[in-house]
Amino acid sequence: MARTVPDLTGYLNRAGHVLETQLHAALSELGLTTRMQGVLAHALEGERTQIQLAELAYLDKTTMVATVDALEKAGYAERKASATDRRARIVAVTEAGAKIAQEGQAIVDRVHRETLAVLAADRRTPFLESLQALVDGPLAIPAVAQPVRRGRQRTS
Repeated sequence: MARTVPDLTGYLNRAGHVLETQLHAALSELGLTTRMQGVLAHALEGERTQIQLAELAYLDKTTMVATVDALEKAGYAERKASATDRRARIVAVTEAGAKIAQEGQAIVDRVHRETLAVLAADRRTPFLESLQALVDGPLAIPAVAQPVRRGRQRTS
């Protein structure tokens, strides 16, 4: 069977997987994971709840809880009451967390620059704009698989 369209899923999965492993290896020098770095970076942007941070860092709830637990254990973040909503808990970055996040961001930026360097300079911006358009458009919301309904089986 011949393809009529390039294997977009395969390309994006492979690129994402390899980039993730490269970032993981580079960040491990600091004792950080890519998840920890993502949460710290987004938490430094402003007061955000765990749910908000999970959405920004593309993490599910279970992974988010484990990530914040690890950040707390390392002394990089702490859960606090929100200043604007007494019911909400935010993730506050500690001074040590801000320092390690800055070092981690330098590593992330370096890996991204090295990755993009394979493209000619005039192709980088259109490439990134195209990826952004996909992520903001048709790839913005994951599909939820509907369970298959099966008829009841008769028992004799």
